Amino acid sequence: METGAAAKGALMQKLEALLDRLKAHQRQLILEAAERDMLPPDSMLRRIAELENVIAAVEAVADEERHGA
Repeated sequence: METGAAAKGALMQKLEALLDRLKAHQRQLILEAAERDMLPPDSMLRRIAELENVIAAVEAVADEERHGA
């Protein structure tokens, strides 16, 4: 059984890994959008914006975990 500190550390690692994946996916979409000669489709813009919201939410949870909330 993991101690509280070990469990918290494992959770933080998982949150950081999730953030890395989300940011990488968002970056890839942005780079794809930049390659287009016209405005990207609304669906792509929505996905980029939705990822930004999810990234902010995960960062908030990670911050709460770091500060013991």
